[in-house]
Amino acid sequence: MDFFSTHNILIHIPIGAGGYDLSWIEAVGTIAGLLCIWLASLEKISNYFFGLVNVTLFAIIFFQIQLYASLLLQLFFFAANIYGWYAWSRQTKDNQAELKIRWLPLPKAMAWLAICVIAIGLMTRYIDPVFAVLTRVAVAIMQMLGLQVTMPVLQPDAFPFWDSCMMVLSIVAMILMTRKYVENWLLWVI
Repeated sequence: MDFFSTHNILIHIPIGAGGYDLSWIEAVGTIAGLLCIWLASLEKISNYFFGLVNVTLFAIIFFQIQLYASLLLQLFFFAANIYGWYAWSRQTKDNQAELKIRWLPLPKAMAWLAICVIAIGLMTRYIDPVFAVLTRVAVAIMQMLGLQVTMPVLQPDAFPFWDSCMMVLSIVAMILMTRKYVENWLLWVI
């Protein structure tokens, strides 16, 4: 049994046309992601361990299904989880957590809103060329590392606006989470 293979099916879920085959790696990655969310809601630093497991497993999945740009996005989330673990671990001289849960001040919230709107607009317009470049970069890096990968056939994004929203809001939510801003939850829920 190859745990890391997306062809190692845990269960067939009979929904939609043909159903959905849930692999072991996807199931464990999803459970790790849910544990990350739950532990973050309890303000437990260990959430970042499960976040690292989640993004690592999904990076492996995206590699196997040739979503190389999404694989690179997981590398961002991996780095953000390491930074979050560090930031949440820092203590003051009184051995108190340096970061406190807080709301963004209005000027910062408005700045993040503007960043999100502009980034979503730009990504909606340029998502195909951006992900084509990211995919080429990912393939080139993996080939330099000796992996036998080929450039996949890229298709135009079927839902550029929604994919841009998911990408931009996920990145911003992760950044806000590492700094313990409450607004991260609003973005994750959206």
